[in-house]
Amino acid sequence: MFLTIRKAESMRILLFLSLSFVAVSAMAVPRFIGAERYGVRPGHELIWRVPVVGAARVEAVSLPDGVTFDVPRRTLRGCLAEPGTYSVTLKASDTSGSCMQSFDIVVGETLCFAPPMGWNSWYSFSEAVSQAGMEKMARLLEETGLADAGWAYVNLDDCWQGERPSGEALQPNAKFPDMKALCSAIHARGLKAGIYSTPWVATYAGFRGGSSDEGEEGAIPLKARSQPGQLYGSWPGIHRRGKDHAGKFWHVDIDARQWAEWGFDYVKMDWKPNDVPTTARIARDLRTSGRDIVLSLSNAAPIAHAEGLSRYAQLWRTTGDIQDTWASIRAIGRAQLKWLPYRSIGHWNDPDILQIGRLGTPNQKNTTFRPSRLTQGEQRYQMTLWCMLSAPLFISSDLEHLSAETRALLMDADLIELDQKYAAAPILVVTQTPQAFILRKDIGPGKHCVYGLFNDSDMPQALTLPSGETFVLAPHEAHIHRTIRQD
Repeated sequence: MFLTIRKAESMRILLFLSLSFVAVSAMAVPRFIGAERYGVRPGHELIWRVPVVGAARVEAVSLPDGVTFDVPRRTLRGCLAEPGTYSVTLKASDTSGSCMQSFDIVVGETLCFAPPMGWNSWYSFSEAVSQAGMEKMARLLEETGLADAGWAYVNLDDCWQGERPSGEALQPNAKFPDMKALCSAIHARGLKAGIYSTPWVATYAGFRGGSSDEGEEGAIPLKARSQPGQLYGSWPGIHRRGKDHAGKFWHVDIDARQWAEWGFDYVKMDWKPNDVPTTARIARDLRTSGRDIVLSLSNAAPIAHAEGLSRYAQLWRTTGDIQDTWASIRAIGRAQLKWLPYRSIGHWNDPDILQIGRLGTPNQKNTTFRPSRLTQGEQRYQMTLWCMLSAPLFISSDLEHLSAETRALLMDADLIELDQKYAAAPILVVTQTPQAFILRKDIGPGKHCVYGLFNDSDMPQALTLPSGETFVLAPHEAHIHRTIRQD
């Protein structure tokens, strides 16, 4: 179809209503929207909450020996000792109908057949994070329905660290009285637990890191600290005190074993620049920890190292810290196009956290939250682009006060399916101008594809597909178009 510029606003409204209807109607019947394969290493714990929407009940039709299905949590659990591919069939039903789908549990070395999805504490509680707060977020992921749609990780960012006994693993501070109980509570809901560290002497928030030097020279006196374990003060204290380096003594190996014993499934390792030798060392420490722990690199990975980093990490941040401003979303979104060649099954480019919903302020002790400074349209733009890119999807939203509009966006089955089920589908940059760009994702079968149209300018833009169809997008608008390629 062809839309003229003067009709753009009315058509934009109709398009928004149409997309909203699709998002709601897509949930009216049972539908599996996640990846069809899940990776786990031999002999390691399996916890896979299968994303499905619109279903009152999900049950197992067939399971391999060693695997059970937790019906209330829609979660596959168990342990498989031998490498190989094990088939599972599940049935989802509701009064409106039912559907069945087969899945593969792939026991081998590949984790993250789809980019991880979940919740992270940094743009929420930030320096006020606690065990009680993390358990609350896990509960709210279930109660809001987000867990059913694939939001499976509950990730603890910086500010959990306490003392490091001599020669031992780093222990949590008083706000985390029982890390093992925290992980168990998260796992009981069919969700995964994430933690934060760094190979540096100190973290960005000034807590102890994964290495050390002789003593702790430069530490703030105990009485002057904001928190007892915050030796070097909030950012940028570690830079002022020269703690932004890997120390003489390496502790990530013993820390990784402690994370595994507690039950963590994911670690964000934060330093700059991400280098290949350090990444390889961390990956080895995680591999020998006794548990599958996803390695997420942060921050601003050099693209010159992308090929090397992608051999060892499951995801890597392609940017510095994102902000809830249009300038930040636009710049980071555009910058992702050059990273596309480095994405592969089990290895994903990470453009950082979705700035959606009510947020806190990083590096602050947040107990109240404010609306994102992005408009609703700009939040949909970010979600749409991240899904077209097969990016990891993490939110830091205030889940206790989730608006209906925000929840609808985060539950958009079409977008989540595009990110998860079609994570490995080829992505092509069809056209790119200073004002707008078009991506194509080949989802199959045959020539079935999805076009993502993105207007990141401040004026309406007419975007034309290879088929000749033209769409006029309002400023800061994204549109998804499913079709069959004409080549």
